[in-house]
Amino acid sequence: MRNRGGIIALIVILLSVSAYYLIRTLKANSIRKDAEAFAMTVDGNIDPQKKQRYLDSLWKQPVFLGTTLEDLTKQELGLGLDLQGGMHVILEVSPNDIVKSLASSSRDPRINQAITNAAERSVTSTDHFVDLFADEFKKLAPNTSLSRVFANSSNRGELSLNSSDVEVISYLKTEVDGAFDRAFNIIQTRVDKFGVANPNLQKLPGTNRIQVELPGIDNPQRVRKLLSGAAKLEFVEVYEMQEIGPSLDAFSNYLGQLDADSRLSSLENKINNASSADTAKTASNDLASQLAGTSDSTSVGDSLLNNNNAFSNLFVNTGYGLAVRSKDTSRVNEILKRTAVKQLFPADLSFVYDVKPFLNTTNNEELVNLYFVKDLGNAPLEGDVITNARQDYDPTTGRPDVSMQMNATGSRKWRDLTAANVGQRVAIVLDNYVYSAPNVNQEITGGNSSISGNFTLEEASDLANVLKAGKLPAPTNIIEEAVVGASVGSSAVRAGVISSLVGLLAVLVFVLIYYNRAGWIANIALLVNLVLLLGVMASFGATLTLPGIAGMVLSVGMSVDANVLIYERIKEELAEGKPFATAVRNGFKFAMPSIIDSNVTTLITGIILFIFGTGLVLGFATTLLIGIFTSLFCAIFISRLIFEHYIKKGKTISFMMQWTERLFNNTNINFVDNRKKFYMVSAGIIIAGAISIGIKGFGLGVDFKGGRTYVAKFENTVATEDVRNAMEQAGFNAEVKTFGGFDQVKITTAYEIDNTNPEVELEIQEKINGVVSSLDGNPGEVVSSSKVGPTIANDTIWSSLKAIFYSLIVTFIYIFIRFRSVAFSFGAVVAVFHDVLVILGIFSLFNGILPFSLDVDQAFVGAVLTLMGYSMNDTVVVFDRVREYLNDKRKANESIAQVINNALNSTLSRTAVTGIATLLVLLILLIFGGETIRGFIFAMFLGVIVGTYSSLYIAAPIVVDAMQRQLTKEKEEGLKAAANAAKA
Repeated sequence: MRNRGGIIALIVILLSVSAYYLIRTLKANSIRKDAEAFAMTVDGNIDPQKKQRYLDSLWKQPVFLGTTLEDLTKQELGLGLDLQGGMHVILEVSPNDIVKSLASSSRDPRINQAITNAAERSVTSTDHFVDLFADEFKKLAPNTSLSRVFANSSNRGELSLNSSDVEVISYLKTEVDGAFDRAFNIIQTRVDKFGVANPNLQKLPGTNRIQVELPGIDNPQRVRKLLSGAAKLEFVEVYEMQEIGPSLDAFSNYLGQLDADSRLSSLENKINNASSADTAKTASNDLASQLAGTSDSTSVGDSLLNNNNAFSNLFVNTGYGLAVRSKDTSRVNEILKRTAVKQLFPADLSFVYDVKPFLNTTNNEELVNLYFVKDLGNAPLEGDVITNARQDYDPTTGRPDVSMQMNATGSRKWRDLTAANVGQRVAIVLDNYVYSAPNVNQEITGGNSSISGNFTLEEASDLANVLKAGKLPAPTNIIEEAVVGASVGSSAVRAGVISSLVGLLAVLVFVLIYYNRAGWIANIALLVNLVLLLGVMASFGATLTLPGIAGMVLSVGMSVDANVLIYERIKEELAEGKPFATAVRNGFKFAMPSIIDSNVTTLITGIILFIFGTGLVLGFATTLLIGIFTSLFCAIFISRLIFEHYIKKGKTISFMMQWTERLFNNTNINFVDNRKKFYMVSAGIIIAGAISIGIKGFGLGVDFKGGRTYVAKFENTVATEDVRNAMEQAGFNAEVKTFGGFDQVKITTAYEIDNTNPEVELEIQEKINGVVSSLDGNPGEVVSSSKVGPTIANDTIWSSLKAIFYSLIVTFIYIFIRFRSVAFSFGAVVAVFHDVLVILGIFSLFNGILPFSLDVDQAFVGAVLTLMGYSMNDTVVVFDRVREYLNDKRKANESIAQVINNALNSTLSRTAVTGIATLLVLLILLIFGGETIRGFIFAMFLGVIVGTYSSLYIAAPIVVDAMQRQLTKEKEEGLKAAANAAKA
């Protein structure tokens, strides 16, 4: 084996790096457990504020080999919402409303009609909304220039009445895209300040949508208001410290008293809890010594009140104001909200933080400025008066600044505000966070202002965007959401762990039973593969979901395939009487084309799943893609190194148990001659499925038809009809299905699905809770919920269809390139298409009959794409052997049917072993994996069976028919050519 030393070094490095990132994950989880223990209350609940305070205190501190907790959480194997509970939301920034706002000065009714038409087209079009709007407007008003609609005083300098349509479209795109970016930044700031550990926020590529995932959320209504509320920009006056000096003194004394009370309470507890008289005496002496430490001229109370350590422990005087250590913000917030503290300050004063923390270089602490502002919520000037804002440069210093223009009303109010605050600061506040607090140098008239400071280019640009948020608010609507309760998450963790361990154990035992001592080598490779897979996921900061666990276990099961291909080849070489060393090396060599081809087809499926999938499917695809590379690496290198070790020592390894020695030996099943019978069997199943689809249809999931879904768990067994009747009495037209056990149901309704008002959402939630909790003496609770708007439902259907179509096209092209024959590509694609039709038919036929959901949803599409990859994997392995046999001169006298039949029989052992190993894993996932992925796993379970069947009885026979037709055609053309030559 070449470069043996280099390969060993690479394996050691990869395992070390994987172990390092997994240990980081364990450390981060250990700290979270410590935080929960710290925040545990007397009644056994966890105080979220105390937990967050504990985590904040360590956030910037080194906790593992010099790594801070903040950095630790960025590269760890986190748990998805389905495993820990939380809330998933997709927000859409409405371009319709932005274009309407930009055209607000026009009263032309054709604008609204064009916007409506463009919105309808945007459901199925990938074009920019502005292009769709311009196209629709031109249909309605072909002789009207867009500049007549959009040019006004607020965009003077950018547009004029003489601007071309191209210039107006470019301006509209800039404003719409800018509004989306501003909305994303605002949402990001809100999420960052929300106090949730490990939130996930990302723009969805190619859309005007934002995905937000918040683990551990227990108040969904608060999140809905937080995410969909309009941004409020205010200009407010700032109290300087000298103006509120007496209030700050009183506050300092209040903190001193709190500290004293805390220490006195601690000492009293020490005395009360003393186990002996001596201990009690010691505790009393400690108290006495603290009391004796006070001055004779000062009472104990006065001494404690005058102790400012409590104030300086929480606040830092920066010279121009107060700052708070980032780790103490939770504690400070809790204190500042107290009524007793609010009464110490002026009634119009509010405490507001700066949006960005800064680093105190003297002690390397992260601080955030705290401002005392006037009339927040009732500001003298708000953001709706701003007509434009942009990043500019100070003409005297050349440093970045921000230019801002206001309308007439704003100019007048701004003049009054600046005149009253010359030499003072005015804070620019968005969503209750200060983005800038510049000093007013003079009264500003005319509405044109320049805000300068020690800005970087990025900071100036950010501030301009903040000011624009007042000019053009970007409304966001929740078009999809899912809430998973903590109890559901913990159940999912148990299901995931059990299914993973049992599935892994089943595969290991099966491989050992079938391959004897060689099975140990395969199992070592599988275990190393698992460590590498988890390590790589942790290094990427990937999130482990329940489908991800399914993908992980399945990738382990499917990674058996590479070992099986190698082992079967080695067995063939040994059967021909070759030495062990030669057999092993030839086995690896001859198995490589099949291994590469089969994994590339699975890789194609994984990439398409990754591109088009979201949520459950995306988690599965991520794990599957990583698993393909790690399993390949382990099968090729880990196994080979161990074999080379035995070869070097002159030892051999057995590949068979006594009962497996003759299994699949000299099989001679006539697959090809019986192909027409199997064509008829497949046609019968497909026709039955088509009839069922025509009569029954499918049970469409909520992500395909839109609506709200609630999973409710009851104390006792519940009848779906009882729940359905109760829902109808409450005014809901709902579909109710048993979900998991007979004490749990899934409720789906399209009631008010187009209404995005958070108040309506709360009203619906309360009604559902009322129905569930008062059901005829069998109370229950809603343990999870989800919502999919009609827009995203349509998008999901289109993306799913595109995923299947692209998968077929790319696979056809790849097989044509590899096998240089349309017959092979045609056979593979027809077999895959056959598999999809059979699975669709079975899901329609058995929908409502089996005790678990057979909804056709995005998860089902993911399963279909995965089984397409598996079926192609199986087919390609057979095709590789067919190609080998066709190129073998020793088989030149055999017919195409004989060659393909022999190829099918020679690969039958590999087909059976890989199929059994994969089905074992899927069966265990089906039993133990939990209800969330049961329909998904069932589709894959069926897919493996159908895919194996089609590779044997559909794909290869179709290649026979296609190649025979091609040969017949060539013979006929040859005869014609000969006849023409004879005539000539």
